[in-house]
Amino acid sequence: MMNSAVCLLERAAEKFGGRTAFEDGTLSVSFEELRRLSRRLAAGLLSKTRTGGMCPVIVYLPKSVKSIIGFMGIMYAASPYVPIDYAIPAARLEKTIENLKPSAVITDEQGAENLRKIGVTTDVLLFDGLASSAEDDERIDRALSSVCDLDPAYIMYTSGSTGTPKGVTVSHRGVIDYTEWVVDTFPITDKSIIGMQSAFHFDNSVFDMFAALYMGAKTVIIPEVLFMYPEKLTEYLAEEKISVIFWVPTVMISVANSGALENVPLPDLKLILFAGEVMPNTQLNIWRKYLPQCMYVNMYGPTESTDIATYYVVDREYGNNETLPIGVPCANMKALILNDNNEMCAVGEQGELCICGSGIAMGYWNAPDISDKVFVQNPLNKYYHERIYRTGDLVYKNEEGNIIFIGRADSQIKLRGNRIELGDIEAAAAAVDGVKSACALFDAVKQEIVLFMETAEQINARKFKMTLQGYIPKYMVPARIVTMEKFPHTPSGKIDRVGLRKTYIEKGE
Repeated sequence: MMNSAVCLLERAAEKFGGRTAFEDGTLSVSFEELRRLSRRLAAGLLSKTRTGGMCPVIVYLPKSVKSIIGFMGIMYAASPYVPIDYAIPAARLEKTIENLKPSAVITDEQGAENLRKIGVTTDVLLFDGLASSAEDDERIDRALSSVCDLDPAYIMYTSGSTGTPKGVTVSHRGVIDYTEWVVDTFPITDKSIIGMQSAFHFDNSVFDMFAALYMGAKTVIIPEVLFMYPEKLTEYLAEEKISVIFWVPTVMISVANSGALENVPLPDLKLILFAGEVMPNTQLNIWRKYLPQCMYVNMYGPTESTDIATYYVVDREYGNNETLPIGVPCANMKALILNDNNEMCAVGEQGELCICGSGIAMGYWNAPDISDKVFVQNPLNKYYHERIYRTGDLVYKNEEGNIIFIGRADSQIKLRGNRIELGDIEAAAAAVDGVKSACALFDAVKQEIVLFMETAEQINARKFKMTLQGYIPKYMVPARIVTMEKFPHTPSGKIDRVGLRKTYIEKGE
């Protein structure tokens, strides 16, 4: 029985040995080399700092193979790994470290200088020195044997409504179960080549790393600059013979809108997974048109689950006015749709999606009060302790048994007595010709809806509002429209809604 997610690397090194595991354009490692370098790093950690389930270690490095060596080494040393965005603002980095209280930070010279500037007092260890430590298999095996599969494997920080980052803590069992489900469900083999888009501090990276370890597949870390140039990105996919991608919809939308799929054949691409945002049907249908050989899967999962909680294999073309399902729960996961009285909703009845099973997180690191608000006892179970996570997402189940995502409970507003789901406005806007992407926000002070649109050309606001009335009721039509050539994005590739709100609503630009 695997007691740690790093056992997947042990298995891969034995089974796939010298085959390439990960590459980033600068460094390439085989499964065997990854094991050796990770264990050396672990030996260095064990000799220099405190380790164990309650001693998290940060990896503060550029997105690279070195980061993966860091993650695996930390797990070999029996600690949870914590990926941190290398471009994180100093104030957020400071708050994260204050909450986490890590035993150490693994970084490079530039990262160490950044940490010195904010006065970090924890152990700062340079990656190159740790990875060249003397081997100490006996000590590492002893540390690894102390791990329980319910101990934390990783901690990922997500934004908090109060401005304080929340550290989502996920167990080894969650990672192992999720990985086994992935490889049992999707056509991934030892010949697969995964094209990694996700940042390591975004939970889609769990798929990119651990599915490769389990199946002996190769993961190629795609240079971040390519995501700014869709045609060059697709050319790269073709050159590298990428066969599997798991991307955020924003990136897929950009590629579809660019026309790159028409110009660059991608015969090797076979599996396309997407999650993190709602995928518009218009752009999904463009992908399906030019790459009909692919399996397309709409994945759903908050950071508070081990990457994914539900999934839907897209088996037909969906119209602009249809909603793409988020499907059914993954293995070892359950999905409950609860009404305001904590009762199960009937088919077609809207309620809050709550998830439970081995994949839900252990809670928020060093924040028990916040954890207790959303990781709660299953109200339907009065016989034993069973935790569920209240996602805050509104959904319903259709006649086919698939879950349909409506939107965030906190994005459902009331305006002049009308209940409005902002996602409906976004979907309507995205269906209009010339609109690449849309984002609707509510200005509570002015009591008006503001619609942001990514367009290549100027749009007449009056005419556009009249067009929208063909899709949505008049009371839902936004009062203000802001167009721009390109939306700002978060480091994980999602639309930066917080940034749009601060710039155009709170500052009133």
